[in-house]
Amino acid sequence: MEELDVNVSSSEGFGIAEKIVLLSFISAVILMAILGNLLVMVAVCRDRQLRKIKTNYFIVSLAFADLLVSVLVMPFGAIELVQDNWIYGEMFCLVRTSLDVLLTTASILHLCCISLDRYYAICCQPLVYRNKMTPLRIAVMLGGCWVIPTFISFLPIMQGWNSIGIIDLIQQRQFNKASNSTYCIFMVNKPYAITCSVVAFYIPFLLMVLAYHRIYVTARAHARQIRLLQRAGHPPEPRQHPPDQHSSHRMRTETKAAKTLCIIMGCFCLCWAPFFVTNIVDPFINYTVPGKLWTAFLWLGYINSGLNPFLYAFLNKAFRRAFLIILCCGDERYRRPSILGQTVPCSTTTINGSTHVLR
Repeated sequence: MEELDVNVSSSEGFGIAEKIVLLSFISAVILMAILGNLLVMVAVCRDRQLRKIKTNYFIVSLAFADLLVSVLVMPFGAIELVQDNWIYGEMFCLVRTSLDVLLTTASILHLCCISLDRYYAICCQPLVYRNKMTPLRIAVMLGGCWVIPTFISFLPIMQGWNSIGIIDLIQQRQFNKASNSTYCIFMVNKPYAITCSVVAFYIPFLLMVLAYHRIYVTARAHARQIRLLQRAGHPPEPRQHPPDQHSSHRMRTETKAAKTLCIIMGCFCLCWAPFFVTNIVDPFINYTVPGKLWTAFLWLGYINSGLNPFLYAFLNKAFRRAFLIILCCGDERYRRPSILGQTVPCSTTTINGSTHVLR
């Protein structure tokens, strides 16, 4: 999830009509990302129940990374794309590229942490989850999501490690004599392309696939046990009913939360997989991938920064309620009902991440 090869310059440029359509689309993407991610952050900050859920710390940090992408990265890429020229100088080109790599890589690491949090919440006992997801460990994981990307963004880019062996090609593409235009070109050599793609995308993606596969297997096994008990027609003893109800409710809500996060991860992979596959292939085919194809793949990835908040709104009941309260200026109709009248034990809200979020 990073900008590892942004040779997006085009020798042909765009016509006036094309620029208007392109600018309208890009503006909509940027606005959607800014407003959507701000809404997620405000919702968690204002909703006391959402703040109790450990997973939401990762979600807020993810929203913050996507917000920075939409504010610090997208606008400059849009200006260069529409004007067919980079006017901010070589140093700011390196800074902007480093920020792009840093922030987009941080996003996928956050999604990886969310999948691990869901794995421990659903596949392990509550005590194991509490021992694994302590406040200190969450803080360390969040810190890693921001620190690790610096070792594949600012450090190598500012040192020029990504351009070793291809400096002449980069300089050739940075300036277009025909149109007298300068471009912010970020090309990568083979070692950098492989190393950063593996660290920033393929390893986290593998961990997420393994975690969600285990969650799926656990959910199916639990559902099969419930069906067998129902077919047996022997209800448990009255004194044992609350714990069984508690367990069933916990698994249903946690499974629903896992499905929501799987959809979010799936959308992320659909948005960024074309970019990362091309990023590794391009250096081995002598950088012959067309610039417009790079542009399409890059902005497809950027769209993901504005997509997650809308997935939360449509698939997560608690976030949807929090969004409505904010947008409707605290309308009482959308307030959370009192927990005093609920039959589910209150402890379900604190045992695992999203139990009361998706109630």
